[in-house]
Amino acid sequence: MNITESELLTASILIVDDQESNIMLLEQLLHEAGYTRVTSTTKPQEVCALHRSNHYDLILLDLKMPDMDGFQVMEALRTNAVDGYLPVLAITAEPGHKLRALQTGAKDFISKPFDLVEVMTRIRNMLEVRLLYKKLGNYSKELEQTVRERTAELEASEYRYRCLTELASDLHWEQDKDMNFTKVFGPVLEMLGVRTDSLAEDASSGLSSGWNESERKLLVSAIDAREKFLDTVINRTNSNGSQQAFRVSGEPIFSQSCYIIGYRGIGVEIPTIT
Repeated sequence: MNITESELLTASILIVDDQESNIMLLEQLLHEAGYTRVTSTTKPQEVCALHRSNHYDLILLDLKMPDMDGFQVMEALRTNAVDGYLPVLAITAEPGHKLRALQTGAKDFISKPFDLVEVMTRIRNMLEVRLLYKKLGNYSKELEQTVRERTAELEASEYRYRCLTELASDLHWEQDKDMNFTKVFGPVLEMLGVRTDSLAEDASSGLSSGWNESERKLLVSAIDAREKFLDTVINRTNSNGSQQAFRVSGEPIFSQSCYIIGYRGIGVEIPTIT
């Protein structure tokens, strides 16, 4: 992730100083270096409102000003920071103010009287950091949006699958990772030998009576082993002597991390020839 020369030179810069001469000098230096979006103010009380409106990439802030000094400006900016980043390059003629400026939130400082090479180097370095910070934030937002969109697509696909399953099947079921039934339609519980009143497994209850026991046991063992099966036929004889046959398929459900999070199956009744 790199910052281009064009991005640097079109970054927005605000100069805050109560001395017009200092502003004129900095504006001249920046324009000669190719920076195209430079504004200024001699009124520190306006800085917060200006920054809220323009979201400056860099604020060149004089620390010693009447009525409202640079430290007070930074305190006000911190309470209004949108992204938690304070893009302030402090300007001071007092060495003792440098540490306090950094502690208050400034990212760097420029000493008076100006060393022109130092001034332009610190401005460029700070702009590069700021623009990288913004680009990374935008990338994170784009990534989050992509994840939300993909999640919505998966949910919609799953919903369509469920609808089609219910329309195309005479029976279907879903289980969670602990093999508890979460959704059942059709004679699934009877087929698997499960009590219909409590959904508790009860192999000795006789509820599976009528189903071909060997076929049923193979079906249950495949589900217990979380195995995929396709078009398995299971037959049963009803109490009135009529015959039924079902063709069933099932598969484990995996998370995006490849962990089994459940099981599902569908089936259709095979028409009998009379």
